Amino acid sequence: MIHDELDLPFGSIRLKLGGGDNGHNGLRSVTARLGSDYYRVRIGIGRPPGRMDPAAYVLRDFAAPERAELPLVLERAADAVEILLDKGLAAAQNEFH
Repeated sequence: MIHDELDLPFGSIRLKLGGGDNGHNGLRSVTARLGSDYYRVRIGIGRPPGRMDPAAYVLRDFAAPERAELPLVLERAADAVEILLDKGLAAAQNEFH
């Protein structure tokens, strides 16, 4: 599963196996069908500013600086998936953490 992660700075990538949904509706849906034992490639989007509702933050458009950086972030996420599939979780974590 590749998904956005509020608890990581924008553009950072972390990989893990399993875990809870932490209020993420997409993860809740996947976990309901697969159980919690699946690989995750988490792409950081950062925390909302001030008291902004996290749901509104997640659904908003990216800011101009983020949009400019997004192609590189997505390329790195694709690379993380390839390494995860080819070499396993530990190798991918060593490369991207």
